[in-house]
Amino acid sequence: MEDILAIPAIHTYLDRLVGEEGISLIESFPGDGEYSDEELAEKTGINLNSVRHTLYTLYEKRLAEYRRIKNNETGWLTYLWQLRMDRIYEVIAEDMAQVLEKLEARARFEEENDFYICKSCGDIFTFDMAMDSEFKCPSCDNPLEHFDNEILLRALKKRIQAIKESLCNA
Repeated sequence: MEDILAIPAIHTYLDRLVGEEGISLIESFPGDGEYSDEELAEKTGINLNSVRHTLYTLYEKRLAEYRRIKNNETGWLTYLWQLRMDRIYEVIAEDMAQVLEKLEARARFEEENDFYICKSCGDIFTFDMAMDSEFKCPSCDNPLEHFDNEILLRALKKRIQAIKESLCNA
């Protein structure tokens, strides 16, 4: 487990996903077997609600899984958890693919539209929106000026290329 967390990109990803307490739980998680959330809170000293929140967040990403058992006397359900950090690379690649899809859609939008800006408000409008308002800002009535989005478009394409290269090397 420490090997995976020693990789800065993975540590950062997990920190954004579950925060420092979540990282502490992952670091302290016993290596073998299944454990209830109560057992994990007791073993790690982390608040039970934080343990549960971390486990459910990891479960949503398929980085944790559970087995449910029912106490026949009380009817209570107990969830026994185990981590699945062996899936971390796959999960990160899926997230990067989703980001790539959104960036490509945004780049297409930027390429396919002509933009106008209100220098007073800083609001940006597509050509159709600007035309509908007769090239005047709907908020302050100042004239709209053409906005060159080439810098933004270049930055989007650069980021897209970097993600594609990362996914190819994964």
